[in-house]
Amino acid sequence: MTRLSDSRILMLDKAILGNLKRDNIVPQFAKLNDFCGLVDITNLEVHENCNGKLDGVVKEVEKCFTERFPNGVKKEDINYAKSDFETLAVISYTSGTSSSPKGVMLTSRSISSNVDFARIHIPSSPQDTILSILPLAHIFGQIFDFVYPLTCGCHVNIFTEKPIPARLLKALAEVKPYMFLTVPLLIEKIFRAKVMPQLQKPAMKVLLAIPGIKGIICKKVREKLIATFGGNITKGGIILGGAALNKEVEKVMKKIKLPYTVGYGMTECGPLLSYKRWQDFVMRSCGAVAHPGVEIRIDSQDPARIPGEIQAKGASIMEGYYKNEEATNATFTADGWLKTGDMGLMDKNENIFIKGRCKNMILTANGQNVYPEEIEDLVNQLPLVMESLIVGRKHGLTALIVPNSDAVAEAGIAKEELQKQMEESLTELNAQLPTYSKITACEIMDAPFEKTPKLSIKRFMYK
Repeated sequence: MTRLSDSRILMLDKAILGNLKRDNIVPQFAKLNDFCGLVDITNLEVHENCNGKLDGVVKEVEKCFTERFPNGVKKEDINYAKSDFETLAVISYTSGTSSSPKGVMLTSRSISSNVDFARIHIPSSPQDTILSILPLAHIFGQIFDFVYPLTCGCHVNIFTEKPIPARLLKALAEVKPYMFLTVPLLIEKIFRAKVMPQLQKPAMKVLLAIPGIKGIICKKVREKLIATFGGNITKGGIILGGAALNKEVEKVMKKIKLPYTVGYGMTECGPLLSYKRWQDFVMRSCGAVAHPGVEIRIDSQDPARIPGEIQAKGASIMEGYYKNEEATNATFTADGWLKTGDMGLMDKNENIFIKGRCKNMILTANGQNVYPEEIEDLVNQLPLVMESLIVGRKHGLTALIVPNSDAVAEAGIAKEELQKQMEESLTELNAQLPTYSKITACEIMDAPFEKTPKLSIKRFMYK
């Protein structure tokens, strides 16, 4: 990406630098034309001075700053660059979920339209706080966890640790954010660890079957969860994006009336395409068309019933991929619509329901279209499963399964028995599936799937 983006200096922390050195990548930077070197972002220490141009520069920073601003920086010294809306503002690299990352060229208009939308539909103030856990190198986190809150005067707290649920919940309790942007995987972990085991106890199931008692229990669970998230989360809600939310978890979230919503977008849109505030959100959807200046269509003869590719055009859409004309041309239709690569439906109220990725769709031997994400959603609900992928092979559909090590240990299942247990569970699951989408085999994975910075599985690595 350094070569493709024409970067001249890389500023990074010691952890990333250490990984680059261990992988023997650092020496390769010196071979790049005009590349100056690598600098530690925490203390401006030069770690690699590739062409000698960084000699003395860092040491002179403090001196130059003092000479230019002898009395410190004042309001009148601030002079932001001015440009029109069509100026290239950001080159943001895609996560690489389905292929190699590409540099998405976003203009000031794209960034501005997303920020304006958030300010109107999720207003905040200097009295509000937010906990930012999304990677700021990704456009979702960059715009909605950082740029938009700052334009409202909101106080942004950056969560720098690994987002383990226990640490995350502690930070949420301290920060008390007015909204919380995250990926479904983290919410699912919290629910599976803290909520669902309690609601699935035999005695609790009996109580939940009693109408009056059910309402009281759900209200108590809701209040406890909102307090866990800091107590202020009902203002903006829990906003999920980046992947589909597990159906079983969402049922519980809806039952207890948790203030959550699911949005949809992609880097190429800067990033938002669809959203609805939590009070109006339709379960299993990913919101409705968001920006007034953006149009969405489903490439299908019957968009409400027959899945088709989701396509978009408008103010927030990218200019193209940096130095990659071939990929740019392949991503737009002949009439100028961005091909998202996602298959979906749209109802009469413009609510969007994603079925899966076009590239992931499996065409069976008898001509049926199978969306693996829908089957994975069911597999992931099995008690011994942490995550899964469905892949098509000659003999049929195979489930690649990462087991839930805690659940396996708690159940006292030996490693050699795990395969048998999984196969029995999948046999029961197959009873719920149409003949053409039944799972014919499963493989137990030794390690979690490789993921992108936004925790999406790099599907292209698994066949």
